[in-house]
Amino acid sequence: MMVLAIESSCDETAVALYKGVLERGCGHVLAEKIASQIETHARFGGVVPEVASREHLTALPPMVDALMDEASVSWSELDVIAVTAGPGLMGALLVGSSYARAAGAVHGIPVQPVHHMEGHLLAPGLSGALPAFPFITLLVSGGHTLLVRVDGIGEYTLIGQTLDDAAGECFDKSARLLGLPYPGGPEIARLAKQGDEKRFKLPRPMLNRDTLDFSFSGLKTAVMYAVRKLGGIEQLDDQARCDMAAAIEAAICEVLAKKSVRACLEQNAPRLVIAGGVASNSTLRTLLASYGEQLTLFMPEPKHCTDNAAMIAYAAFVRCSIGKQPSGDWDARPRWPIEQTAA
Repeated sequence: MMVLAIESSCDETAVALYKGVLERGCGHVLAEKIASQIETHARFGGVVPEVASREHLTALPPMVDALMDEASVSWSELDVIAVTAGPGLMGALLVGSSYARAAGAVHGIPVQPVHHMEGHLLAPGLSGALPAFPFITLLVSGGHTLLVRVDGIGEYTLIGQTLDDAAGECFDKSARLLGLPYPGGPEIARLAKQGDEKRFKLPRPMLNRDTLDFSFSGLKTAVMYAVRKLGGIEQLDDQARCDMAAAIEAAICEVLAKKSVRACLEQNAPRLVIAGGVASNSTLRTLLASYGEQLTLFMPEPKHCTDNAAMIAYAAFVRCSIGKQPSGDWDARPRWPIEQTAA
């Protein structure tokens, strides 16, 4: 089975080709490409939806042509076109879904809509077997921070979520308070390597509450007050930025890790998948790996943690392998709870 996948939910235009054997339930990525819009949006301090849509519109068609040329694959060899149908920015989603529908109509290829977060959830399968069901997934991507119990493909139960800012948003907003460029997560991770996380005392919101939900707005506010106490951004020297970055990273990662471990224990599911952009953070990975006696950790390769089309292709392939055929009755959905992603 050959799958062409398109991802355009936010600020990366991504395409990929995946080839697999349905009966075996496995395959491999033939080729993939990603065009990032980070430089475009950095001057605005965040993603501008209309700009993102226009960038996707310009980038997508030539990227698909280049991808298929690189892999020496023709349209007639494709069995399915997979596309991110949500959640995400509506305009951005419409660019990808419209292209997929048009290409499918012209070439007579069925189109499979894919839930963006399901793509992240299944991404570890790109480099190895998925864990046995049930397992817990920590999804930390963009504006999402979720804990999901997975009992099978399409059998997802939301057991924890952020009540305000997501972890990624907290990284971005805290970075802005430190005078760092967008996106904030990589910048904070870079500076944290030279910092002392104990210099600044930052809260661990909701860590000791009897819930699996998250809240990061209070942490962002604590960073704001700590910076003001030092005299504002203008008074921060390089070491203060590094120390604050280390404290921010330590606080976010501790909350994410301990809540995830608690979820595995409470759900009697000692297998944990971490996925999404924040899942590429080395501090978070190291911290979760330290709980090896309590759980088994599964992670995508770092390149498949951030938004990519390979995970969308794989999600479509897995659904086809269990007999879920593409349907023509669907629309792009900027809001799409993962629990509604039935197999």
